Amino acid sequence: MGVPAHIATLGLSMYILGLAFGPMSLAPLSEYFGRRPVYIFSYGTFLLLLLATTYVQSLGPFLVLRLFSGYFSSTTISNFGGTIADLWHHNDTGPAMSWFLWAATGGSPTGFVLFSFIAHGRTWHEVFRVMFFICLSFWIILVIALYALGETHHSVLILKRAKTVRETTGNSAIEVPDELKQRGPKHLFGTALARPFRFLATEAIVQFGALYNGFLYGLSFLFNGAFHMIFGPNGYGYDTIGIGICFLGIVFGICFGLFTNIYQERYYQRQVAKAGQRDVPEARVYHAKVAAVVLPTSLLAFAFTATPEIHPFFPVLASAFWGWSFYCLILMTLTYTEDAYKTFSASGLAGVGLIRNLAGAVFPLVGRSLFLGIGTRDACLVLTGLAVALAPIPFMLERYGVSLRKRSPWATAHDDESDDEA
Repeated sequence: MGVPAHIATLGLSMYILGLAFGPMSLAPLSEYFGRRPVYIFSYGTFLLLLLATTYVQSLGPFLVLRLFSGYFSSTTISNFGGTIADLWHHNDTGPAMSWFLWAATGGSPTGFVLFSFIAHGRTWHEVFRVMFFICLSFWIILVIALYALGETHHSVLILKRAKTVRETTGNSAIEVPDELKQRGPKHLFGTALARPFRFLATEAIVQFGALYNGFLYGLSFLFNGAFHMIFGPNGYGYDTIGIGICFLGIVFGICFGLFTNIYQERYYQRQVAKAGQRDVPEARVYHAKVAAVVLPTSLLAFAFTATPEIHPFFPVLASAFWGWSFYCLILMTLTYTEDAYKTFSASGLAGVGLIRNLAGAVFPLVGRSLFLGIGTRDACLVLTGLAVALAPIPFMLERYGVSLRKRSPWATAHDDESDDEA
C-alpha cells in the first residue's frame, strides 16, 4: 500500500486489539446463551470479514476489517477455558488445556514458517485468500463437532431441561438455581457482561495472570516483527522463507513444552491424590517456577547471540528455550485460573485476555522503535529486566494462592462441590 513500516504494523496491532476486546463480551455471552451459538456465529462473522479483506485496496477499510476480524475470531480463545471446564472434571483439565495451548501458542510461529512459503512471490490479497479457505475448513469442522457434541454449558442445559419438562408435562416444579431465575436483560448487561471487568479489577489471581500473559504475548508479537529486522536483509540477510524458518526454534520449544507437561501433570495428580481428590491449583505452578527463571536467561542469551557475527543457530537455539518457557508460563496462568474459577473461568480468562492482547497490540509498535532505537542487544536486555521482575509470580501463587482463592466469591462458590466429591 506504500505506507511506512511503522504504519504497516498497525495491520497486526488492530487485529490483536480486536482480540483484546472480543473476549470481554463473547465469553460472558457464552455463559448466558451457551457455547455453541457464540462459537458458530462469531467465527462465521470473522470469515465474512476475512473474505472482505481480500478485496479492499486502501489502508482505512483494511484496518477497520482487521479490528473486527480480531474481535469475532477471539471466540476461539475466549471460550475454550469454559468449554474445557464443561467437558472435563476440574482435576482432569490439565491434558486438554495443554493440547489446546500447544496449538494456540504454537500456531503463530508455525504460521510464520508455513506462510513464508505461501507469501513468497504472492500478493497480500492472495495470502489472505489462502487464509480464508484454511479458516473456512476449520469452521466447517467446528460446526460439525459442535452439533455432534451438543451444548455443554451447565446453566443453559438446566434451563432447556426445565423448559422441555414444562412443555411436555406441564410441571413447572423442576428445580432451577436462583441465579438462573434472574436471567434477563438486566442480568445480561449488569452481571454477565460486567463480570470479566470485575474479575480484572478485584481478583489478584486474574491480575497476576493478566500481567504475565500480557508480557508473554507482547513478546510473542514483538518477535514476529523483530525477527524480520534481526534475520532479514538488514541483519543476517535472509529472504522471506529464511526468516520464516528461523521461527522453528520457537516452534520446537513450544512442542517440547507439551512433552514436559506430562511430568507437570503427573506431579499435579499426585498432589490431588494426597489432598484426598480435593482441588490443588497451586500444584499447577511446579514447572512454571523453572520456566520463570529460564525465560530471562533465554532472552539474555538471545541478546548476545542475535548478531550477524555469530552463527544464526545460536539465537534460534536461545529462542527455543524462550518458546518452552513461554508455553509453560502461559499454561500455568490459564490452568490455575481454570482450576480456581471453574464454570466462571471464561470470564476470568477474558479478563486475562484483555490485558494480554492489549499488550500484544502495543508491543509490536513500541518494540519496533525500541529495536531500531537502541539495537537488538540493548532492547533484549530491557525485555530481560522485565522478565526478571515478573519471575516471582509463580512462587507467589504457590505461597499465597490458597488465601487468595478463599477471599474470592467466585472461587469459593465451588467449595461445597469439592466437599461433596471428597
